[in-house]
Amino acid sequence: MAGVLSPIPEEASSLSRRITNSTTLVAGAAAALLALTACSSGVAPTAEVSSADEPRYGGTLTFLEPQAPTCAYSAHSYYPNATIMNQVGAKLTYQDPETLEITPWLATSWEVNEEATEYTFELRDDVTFSDGTPLEAATVALNFDHFGLGDAALGLAKQEFVSNYDHSEVVDENTVTFVFSAPSPGFLQATSVVGATIVARATAELPLEEQCQYENYVSLGPFTIENVVPEQQYDLAVREDYDWAPEISEHQGRAYVDAISIVVTPEDNVRTGALSSNQADAIRGVQVYDVPGLEQSGATVEYASINGVNALFALRPGNELLSDERVREALVLGTDVSAAVDSTFQGEYTRATSVLSSRAAGYVDLSDELAYDPGAAREILDEAGWVPGEDGIRVKDGRRLELTTWTAVVYPLNQELDELIAEQWEDIGVKLIIETPDAATSTATQKDPNEVGVYLTQVGRADPDVISSAFLSTSTRNVLVWQDPELDAILTDISRLPDAADRVAKAQEAQEYLVANHYVIPLYELPQTYATAAATHGLGWEAVGRLWLYDTWLSE
Repeated sequence: MAGVLSPIPEEASSLSRRITNSTTLVAGAAAALLALTACSSGVAPTAEVSSADEPRYGGTLTFLEPQAPTCAYSAHSYYPNATIMNQVGAKLTYQDPETLEITPWLATSWEVNEEATEYTFELRDDVTFSDGTPLEAATVALNFDHFGLGDAALGLAKQEFVSNYDHSEVVDENTVTFVFSAPSPGFLQATSVVGATIVARATAELPLEEQCQYENYVSLGPFTIENVVPEQQYDLAVREDYDWAPEISEHQGRAYVDAISIVVTPEDNVRTGALSSNQADAIRGVQVYDVPGLEQSGATVEYASINGVNALFALRPGNELLSDERVREALVLGTDVSAAVDSTFQGEYTRATSVLSSRAAGYVDLSDELAYDPGAAREILDEAGWVPGEDGIRVKDGRRLELTTWTAVVYPLNQELDELIAEQWEDIGVKLIIETPDAATSTATQKDPNEVGVYLTQVGRADPDVISSAFLSTSTRNVLVWQDPELDAILTDISRLPDAADRVAKAQEAQEYLVANHYVIPLYELPQTYATAAATHGLGWEAVGRLWLYDTWLSE
């Protein structure tokens, strides 16, 4: 079996992320923007082209990123990290963002045994790391040993995108085999995710603290890291000798722009203002209310699908109030998702109709099971013994029906959406308390269902394994913080069944089970939002919406 495998997404989880100090970062970003204004689009090309509509070489692309990157090793799926890593790294395979097919990149071909317990990859023989060392099977093996097993001596944790990993075998200089203790049908797709970026031995052998630092990151991408001002600016330089783009790419050879300056700019108005005034070439994180003004300035706003678990409320059964399924059912019935999403995002975002996004493999439309019916919600709460109190919030055995959720900066307009849903829940007699925790509180208590009973989450990865990543009780993410043996059995099958059709069927079953047991309220299909100035062309992203600037070019 070789060639193509079916899709699944990789994550951008909620509150485990450090909340950055926007005032400090805005100051750094503003200073950096002043310095970069002169070098943003208008550098003379280093190669001639025949038409103004065709790509040209040259220029420094200034990209404004709303959040500061974290450790380069352990948080690959975090979008600010991927903004850097997708430009400086390369993977064994490439997942087409439209078809979600897996195609060759650093690997020219692969073979998978019938049980999906052994994968053998043939590597290109013309690839070098940016430190000049060649790509060899032994280096690839070392990388995946770290991904699949971790390395206690170096302080490296195993990565969740690799399941059931046992060991690697170097067959020859350009051939490597990976062996699994149980079927791992999602592994081929896993070789295409940003976390599977191959680094040079000089980086791979460093302890975690040093691997976290981007200035130590040596990889195989079309750009290299030239200068770092931590949490403020990351400058990349083109590799003139780069000539191993994904096989499917029409563009081969070096990237078009000479350099990229990624400037951390948390404030929305600073990013949009810089783009509108041509101080920046592209930005991430466009709020819906800024779209009209950007488009009037000549900018283009684009939405990139993340093809995974939708943004949703996980209703945690370990919470003392939510342990009663009737309460969870009432919350599902009492949530007018369409009204809340349309009002918050002004019609720009799509309401979620299932656990998975509509483009993901295994998606099943469950809108009928998620219908809004506040009258039925009130009846269910009445039957469960919850009686409206003097202020309308229900009470039982002297306890108010109050639940807590947390806002997170990684979700656009999170506070506004929560407030609208809180109003809907008050209408059925439920109080939703909305809190914005500091980083220490987030880390210490986000896994406590009695602290956070209603948990906003989303996971991006274009493969059915994404549901297991989010909901399997043994997963490090396990957003429900709950063990349901029947659900675990379904999710385990997704990760182990070698047949693609069987995995898709199990993904559908998992979605139906999560909704039928009122474990989740799917909210919206979260896109990554980008905007480009009129002189910026060819901005791209990979299968879960993470930035890809290899094809991007700047007109004069």
